[in-house]
Amino acid sequence: MAGSVNKVILVGNLGADPEIRRLNSGEPVVNIRVATSESWRDKTSGERKEKTEWHNVVIFNDQLAKVAEQYLKKGAKVYVEGQLQTRKWQDQTGNDRYTTEIVLQKFRGELQMLN
Repeated sequence: MAGSVNKVILVGNLGADPEIRRLNSGEPVVNIRVATSESWRDKTSGERKEKTEWHNVVIFNDQLAKVAEQYLKKGAKVYVEGQLQTRKWQDQTGNDRYTTEIVLQKFRGELQMLN
């Protein structure tokens, strides 16, 4: 379909150190979990409320994988720009499962450390 856009931008904090693994080809794949939060004041109670969303980010870009491996640690504030993708997989009992991730491909995507 021409004229469509699949772009996700997140600014948030890492919930854990990056997980690095290697494909059979030796290329690195990095998984990070990014938390984004929003806060508001409840109109009836006046109490401050907060909601946190967790996002799975997968990095297939060699250069960005090196940066993530060397410099990112739990708690780091990051800017992530990638594409939303859902992949299908099977659990141990053979049931189909789906995982939605923000993916930074080889020549697309952006990762910046903000602190």
